[in-house]
Amino acid sequence: MSPTALIAEDEPLLAQALCSELQRSWPALSLLPVVADGHSAVQAALRARPQVLFLDIRMPGQSGLEAAADIAEHWPPGLPFPALVFVTAYDQYAVQAFEAQAIDYLLKPVRPERLERTLERIRQHLDRPAVTGHPEAGEQQLHALLGRLHQLLEPGGTALPATASPGAEPLRLITASVGATVRVVPVEQVLAFEAADKYVRVLTADAELLLRTPLKDLLPRLNPDEFWQIHRGTVVRAQAIAEAVRGDNGKLSLRLRGRPERWPVSRLHEHRLRPL
Repeated sequence: MSPTALIAEDEPLLAQALCSELQRSWPALSLLPVVADGHSAVQAALRARPQVLFLDIRMPGQSGLEAAADIAEHWPPGLPFPALVFVTAYDQYAVQAFEAQAIDYLLKPVRPERLERTLERIRQHLDRPAVTGHPEAGEQQLHALLGRLHQLLEPGGTALPATASPGAEPLRLITASVGATVRVVPVEQVLAFEAADKYVRVLTADAELLLRTPLKDLLPRLNPDEFWQIHRGTVVRAQAIAEAVRGDNGKLSLRLRGRPERWPVSRLHEHRLRPL
């Protein structure tokens, strides 16, 4: 079957120019309708499952990096992830493209000779056995891509700490205002921390507090053996995990003792919940 490609580009003239060059250089490549923002790129990619993605790094709604992370997070297990190419007008983003383990990057305006080199890399990638015949290797590559994208998307381009920082004071008490009252909750009672807009929800078995402290500032003060990060914005108490269930869509979710919610588990953090 002929490969398909999705282009996400918010500038119509640049999108049309890239489409024309692709049709000229690779006539067998089937082009899906162009989308103009990150959210549409995620929806279109997960619906059509193309073999190639051209993502503009700076788009309305979601950046190309954010869209790539969302696509990777929800990509069907066992299906080869698309060859990923970031398109940008800025040289500094080209470095991020390679750090994100993309196949290549293209600078705007796209030059035909540069596009030819990119297309050759894409063809070589699509022909690799790890892409066509070894799902486990493909899953490892996707895991590495997802991990790097999450790192780049964190403030300062670094990952959320996986272990407590040596100089960080351990978090023992949670204090938060509830109306005219200040609630004080020992950290031993906390079942989950969840990032929500400008706040962090702190959940116990019978209460919910809102903190203005970013989750990334709380993480270095939490014992990583007691609190596990299961999603980019979710940290749960390991001993409170009652069960983990894989749904029909292949995604893992868990339930905590004392809470009614189902908590989605990121593909990046599933390894914590594998049977011994």
